[in-house]
Amino acid sequence: MTRVLVLYYSAYGHIETMANAVADGVREAGAEAVVKRVPELVPREIAEKSHFKLDQPAPVAEPSELADYDAVIVGAGTRFGTVASQMRNFWDQTGGLWAQGKLVGKVGAVFTSSATQHGGQESTILGFIPTLLHHGMVVVGLPYSFAGQTGMGEILGGSPYGASTITGGDGSRQPSAVELDGARFQGRHVATVAAKLKG
Repeated sequence: MTRVLVLYYSAYGHIETMANAVADGVREAGAEAVVKRVPELVPREIAEKSHFKLDQPAPVAEPSELADYDAVIVGAGTRFGTVASQMRNFWDQTGGLWAQGKLVGKVGAVFTSSATQHGGQESTILGFIPTLLHHGMVVVGLPYSFAGQTGMGEILGGSPYGASTITGGDGSRQPSAVELDGARFQGRHVATVAAKLKG
């Protein structure tokens, strides 16, 4: 069975919700979905004062385990137009995997969130893709066969680079039905491509 890791960082729960939708899509494609998160780097006292969602049930991943999967789908919110430092820190520890070519030929994908419609969703995804390419991974996005991303009926995330959601300036907006559909679609698509490559 094709194994897919949905690896995320979520400060306030939006990306956690998207990660679970991505995993649902992976399972719909008949693959095994494992949902894990990267470690929090913010001291607990500060995270609590900032109202971080600290009760996330997903276990914490180790960089070395990335090689155990056929695909890795990465989710993290944008910070000033680039991926959150918690996710960057995790991947900065994968030099040993890179040196051994352990991720070459595996599928990689990215999804994200931002507070505003133009808050750096595309730059965050596009900025992380080189990491996947340096590892020799096959990058998969969110193709326009997901018709939801061309809708004009509401403000929403999503681009051909990957699924995304908009949280609102105060974080009160939760992923919409269309955005969750996009996340599930990307999960199914990645799992399908990974299964074909695994052959």
